[in-house]
Amino acid sequence: MKDGMGLRERVDGVSFAVRVSPRASRTRFAGVMGAGADAVFKIALAAPPLDGRANEALIAYLADVFSVARSAVEVTAGEHSRNKVVRVKGRSTTQVAEAFKTDKEVELP
Repeated sequence: MKDGMGLRERVDGVSFAVRVSPRASRTRFAGVMGAGADAVFKIALAAPPLDGRANEALIAYLADVFSVARSAVEVTAGEHSRNKVVRVKGRSTTQVAEAFKTDKEVELP
């Protein structure tokens, strides 16, 4: 999954594309859209896209999935879009691929 799923290894972590669906019934990993280097991870977010709440929910969810501090997760592109690029510091492409193998649900406030 790491080479063909749009994961990019960086010096300080991994970056990848996500497509969020705000106002979902629950926050969860919803699958992969596309293939190869153009693959995008789909993530459903319970939060609405208002006042940065969806971005905060995405950061909190990914921090939980990867067991890192929220400060280790950053939206590097697409802050006001459903299509985003996220960087997770301190993780490898293998760790990211493994985390997305199963549906990682989390109940967030």
